[in-house]
Amino acid sequence: MAHLYVGTYTHGESEGVYLCEFNPKTGSVTGRTVAAEINNPTFLAISPDRQTLFSITGPGDESGSGMGYLSAYSIDSETGALTYINKQPSRGVGPCHLTVDTQGSYLLAANYASGTVAMLPIASDGSLREATGFVQHQGSGPNMDRQEGPHAHSITLDHNDNFAFAADLGTDKILAYKLDRDGGLLTPNNPPSISLAGGQGPRHFDFHPSEKYAYAINEMGNTVTAFEYDGINGSLEEIQTIPTIPPDFKDSTHCADIHVSPNGKFLYGSNRGHDSIVIFKIAETGRLTLIGYESTGGETPRNFMIDPSGDFMLVANQDTNTIVSFCINQSTGELEPTGDIADVPNPVCLKLL
Repeated sequence: MAHLYVGTYTHGESEGVYLCEFNPKTGSVTGRTVAAEINNPTFLAISPDRQTLFSITGPGDESGSGMGYLSAYSIDSETGALTYINKQPSRGVGPCHLTVDTQGSYLLAANYASGTVAMLPIASDGSLREATGFVQHQGSGPNMDRQEGPHAHSITLDHNDNFAFAADLGTDKILAYKLDRDGGLLTPNNPPSISLAGGQGPRHFDFHPSEKYAYAINEMGNTVTAFEYDGINGSLEEIQTIPTIPPDFKDSTHCADIHVSPNGKFLYGSNRGHDSIVIFKIAETGRLTLIGYESTGGETPRNFMIDPSGDFMLVANQDTNTIVSFCINQSTGELEPTGDIADVPNPVCLKLL
């Protein structure tokens, strides 16, 4: 069994971060205990040595209700229990995404409402130090209801920790930063960004295992954009943008999360409204071909995860308070429900230890 941590919104019945158990042989999720009582732990990250969990902490949330914080917890390797260490300001309003570098030296955060990104050193005991790196994004997009200013929605590192990429929903850009490890800084790359078509609203970002390609899921456009990636220079070149929903679907829907399968053959994205996982085949050129859609068995699939074997997918349905398990066909990429459904209030982030 493996420990599964579930981040939640606490405006309903949720009390914070939940701890469940994941069976890697069956894909089942069992048990549910409160691992940390915390306000709106909407995104989590785990250190590479698996000794520390980091969480977004209220009072802030994506609505911009206040300045955000980032908290550190030590992990009991046997029980999975969390013990609070400390917290630091996220250097922005509405933190929404976290990434830890492969050395476990820095925590990177994206702040949605203020459109900022930050880089915080991690001490040897897992505690967070004050941010040493900070960047305020600039600009806006054509949709004045949602793109009146910058909205950093994620920050993702390449596999070598040389470059960080921030998907900014408000400016329709993927911004690229060099990591200055000595100074703990985020330095704009050259070129500093790549622009997407107006109104796409990029949200999350993932790399292909080969790191020849990268993919952004665009919340407002309901599309995925594929890029060729130059890991030497940290540059992206758009090669394709493809819809994530059927052409005849006319109701309101917004993309959320994106993941490439461990074998590099398939790409998956979540649709909130259409309430599905879209499935694409990845060609050797990095281009995508639609395979199909799988219902998530619930409403508002904000976040999902693929286990390291690539055999199972877990989907967090925020508005129906469930985590639904699927088998992944390694040959076709298609999903099949295992029949296992776990009840967790307002689940929005899944991290497997």
